[in-house]
Amino acid sequence: MRTRRVTKPLYVGDVKIGGDAPISVQSMTKTDTRDVAATVRQIREMEEAGCEIVRSAVPDMEAAKALKEIKRQINIPLIADIHFHYQLALESLESGVDCLRLNPGNIRDQEKVELVVEQAKIRQVPIRIGVNFGSLPPVDGIGKTRGISRHTDGVNLLPKAGEAKGEEYSVVDHMVATGLWEIGILENLDFDLIKISLKAFDIDTTIESYRRMAKLVPYPLHLGITESGTAKSGSIRSAIGLGTLLYNGIGDTIRVSLSDDPREEVFTGFEILKSLELRKAGPVLVACPSCGRADVDVVKLANEVDELLKATKSSIKVAVMGCEVNGPGEAKDADVGIAAGAGRAIIFRKGQKARIVPEAEMLSALMEEVANAEADLETATVSP
Repeated sequence: MRTRRVTKPLYVGDVKIGGDAPISVQSMTKTDTRDVAATVRQIREMEEAGCEIVRSAVPDMEAAKALKEIKRQINIPLIADIHFHYQLALESLESGVDCLRLNPGNIRDQEKVELVVEQAKIRQVPIRIGVNFGSLPPVDGIGKTRGISRHTDGVNLLPKAGEAKGEEYSVVDHMVATGLWEIGILENLDFDLIKISLKAFDIDTTIESYRRMAKLVPYPLHLGITESGTAKSGSIRSAIGLGTLLYNGIGDTIRVSLSDDPREEVFTGFEILKSLELRKAGPVLVACPSCGRADVDVVKLANEVDELLKATKSSIKVAVMGCEVNGPGEAKDADVGIAAGAGRAIIFRKGQKARIVPEAEMLSALMEEVANAEADLETATVSP
């Protein structure tokens, strides 16, 4: 069994992060935060999809003030995403947010960071130090605010993970150093409600940055591959990057960044965790890819079952198989399974044949057994 990195726990609202808490799934709104109605509507959709923590961009004071009403109308913790202007962080704290995300790459004035930390400390609001490759401070410019151009910062000239020769300073070194700079400020103010992220599009750089930081500090890590892409490509990239870290026990909360509906981010996040057996949140579908041996349209059947299972909240395992090679074995290993053949299908419950049904009835019969299995799980849960 894999060993998870031990971290100092904290709470974002009522969600525990780190320590022995389950790895939580976050997402971010894609609405104009100043549009309270649209933002609340999207967050409620995310809540229904299972999102446990939500983050909203704060581009100006109007958005920072809008967070107060947004928070009043939602049920999950709200994080303010802050860049460039420390005043937006102060106003967001006034609005009652549950956490701040500060970017040490574009808020580099130590005195201003200290002002934010002092107010966060009074309110006991955690701070995520969010390091991103795309907004790193200039090389030799960590914590410096004058005389440095963003267009000649030298970051893109640094060797990436695995490319550095000898003691050559790399992107990984720069990302970790940037995070440590701000960690030092917070620790000097006796503030330890700290989370950290070190995101890049490049998987090697992301993984190595997190691995390095994990050895240096005890704080929870927020995992992500930044700007990972569309739902198809980005989900794969995120699964590889986040999955590698999670498999090695690193990570306490995750956000999958996709150019898609935020509910897709939530779905993908839980699927990554479920695949590693780190969360049991919702059903698991085992589906045959189909081939020339299949006697039924397994692809159609699997997609229909997948759609119907979206309304299921229990951690039930359902198998949809299409032939005699792996079908019976996989179906028997699931809570509910179907092994479909020519003109008929066998429905399994916990490894035992439940019934044989005609092909025309196999979808309805399968979902009936899923409902029965869910009822059994509920009964088992409430029984002493």
